[in-house]
This record gives sequence, structure tokens and C-alpha cells, in this order.
Amino acid sequence: MAIRIVTDSASDISQVKAKEWGIQVLPLKVRFGDEEFLDGVTLSPQEFYKKLVETDEIPKTSQITPYDYSQVFKEAEDAGDDLICFTLSSGVSGSYQSACMAASDFSDRIHVIDTRQFCISQLIIVQRAVQLRDQGLSAKEIVDTVTEDMKKAHVIAAFATLEFLKLGGRISSAAAFAGNLLMIKPVLTIEDGVVKILGKARGSKNSHNMLMEFVKNKGGIDYTKPACLGYTGFTDEIIKKYVEDSKVLYEGHEDMIQYASVGATIGTYAGPGAIALAFFEK
Repeated sequence: MAIRIVTDSASDISQVKAKEWGIQVLPLKVRFGDEEFLDGVTLSPQEFYKKLVETDEIPKTSQITPYDYSQVFKEAEDAGDDLICFTLSSGVSGSYQSACMAASDFSDRIHVIDTRQFCISQLIIVQRAVQLRDQGLSAKEIVDTVTEDMKKAHVIAAFATLEFLKLGGRISSAAAFAGNLLMIKPVLTIEDGVVKILGKARGSKNSHNMLMEFVKNKGGIDYTKPACLGYTGFTDEIIKKYVEDSKVLYEGHEDMIQYASVGATIGTYAGPGAIALAFFEK
């Protein structure tokens, strides 16, 4: 009997990383006009940003259906395995409800968890479950432990531009123009399952300082659990600069930090050049 771990591509866990961790990542669908892609499967993050900057039409993502989940759950139950499914926040998607609907047709060996996160904060929650599975914990022990750990999971992000928030209808054109003119960078987190704007920083240095202050206010990073830095766009150069600017946070723990290319779920509104940090507080 094995323990299967399943999540969705809103976690920004690549298919390569999923194979390495021994988990399954179900892709959300991403639509650009009449073209539909499978997030992270038929559309890489780099291809996504190329399309994003070449079109004025904001892409749409669609949730995973109950049928999609039921196929995965059936495979696990037929094999006699336990399965733990981690979904992106129910505050921004119906995927959790879809997974619960599917799970209702199966035994209690199928566990569905609403992470109340997405992007790289969902990634570290799933990775925490992988750690516990590899330590030999039972499915119930993993569910109970991760449910507690989730209360200490955080993410903070700084966007480089307001342009894609404007295209997505999140702010007005006038606000985007003024913000870009003044080099205003919104700093955001996820709280109670939805995005919350923490503030607006003028320039990269101030936005980096806000990220550092956020970590300090949470008591620091617990390096016994996963932590992740994420970036949007075509290159990781911006995140390397952030690490150099904020090295006081990571000195002595550089090998504990992983990097992830952020895909469509956040990238649609962030655009290229955003950075993010996800961690468990001490």
C-alpha cells in the first residue's frame, strides 16, 4: 500500500519536479483566445510569458473538473493506495469543490485538503507532505501534520509592473499609468485564501525591504521545512539579484532555498519581472 500525493499546476510544481518527488500534478487549462493549453504540459512558463507579452488579451484559466479528479482517485482506490489531494485555495478557484465532489464517491482513503494558498506557497505545502511521506508517516499523520503546518505557511510577492493588473481588470488604466510612472511596485500576500495587497513600494530596493520586514514580522524562516523563491518571466536573473540584496535572510541556508518559475495562475496578473518568497514561519 502506497501513499499518493496529488496537486494541481497552480502550485508551480513542474512535471519534472513532480516526477522527482513521486507525486502527480494535474494541469489547469489555460486559454489564449481560441487556443487552449495544459498548464506546464503543453505550455511552459517561458512560452506562457511569450504569449502574454505579445497579446493584449488576458488569458483565462479553468479549474480541474470532478471527472478529472475522479479518474485519479479511482486509480488509487483500485490499487489499494491512500491518496492525499492538495488543491489551490477555494477562495480563488472551484477546484477544491470539484475534488470534494469526486471524493464523495470513494472511500475515506481519499483525503482532500484546501491549502488556502496557490503559487509557490502551495508548492511548499505539498513538498512538506512529500517530506513526511518519505519519513514513513501514515496518510492520516501526514494530513494532520500538514494541516497544522499550513497555519504557518506564508508567501509575499513584489510585482514589477501594474500593466497586467490593469489588463486583468484589477486596477484602472489611470492607476496603472500613474503607478508605472512613479515606479510603484505592489507588494502582495495571500491571507485567508485570497490575495491581499500589503502595500506599494517605490522602486525595487523598497519592495525588497518590505519583503524582508514581512519575514522578520513572522519570526523568520523555519529552514527545517521547505522554502521557495519564485520569479516570473524568461530568466531567473531578477531573483538572483533579490537574493544578493537580501542575503541577510539566507546566509548559511543558501542550499535550503529552491527556485521555481511561476506560471499562469499568478503570472497572468504579475507579468514578467515579479519575485516571490514562500516559507514556513519559525
